[in-house]
Amino acid sequence: MERLGDLQLRILRVLWQHGECTVAQVQQHLAGEQSRVLAYTTVATMLRKMEARGLVRHRSQGRRFLYQATVSDEQVSQRLAGYLLDRLFEGSLAQMVNHLLEHRQVDPQELDRLEELIRRKKGESGT
Repeated sequence: MERLGDLQLRILRVLWQHGECTVAQVQQHLAGEQSRVLAYTTVATMLRKMEARGLVRHRSQGRRFLYQATVSDEQVSQRLAGYLLDRLFEGSLAQMVNHLLEHRQVDPQELDRLEELIRRKKGESGT
């Protein structure tokens, strides 16, 4: 899952949001996100590749295949964030957070939320 491409992630988001979808429905939802429409065959090929990797599965309904995600958004975000943390920041959460705070615009409400999350985490560990 560490090598999840942009299109694969977009397809998973469609399936998480809409549940089971045909190739045509996935294609339609993706087209709603951007101006460039992907070919039906491109979406079908990507779904087959994703199925081979265990990210989606299908069931037949007549002559159509209905696809659904086999991984949750939580599983994907957890794995990708962990991969990023380990590969780019050598496992240092502090370095990763520092990098994001230094290189991203962060509004005061988001900083308040981060402080609250840290306070809560400290409370869980008893420190």
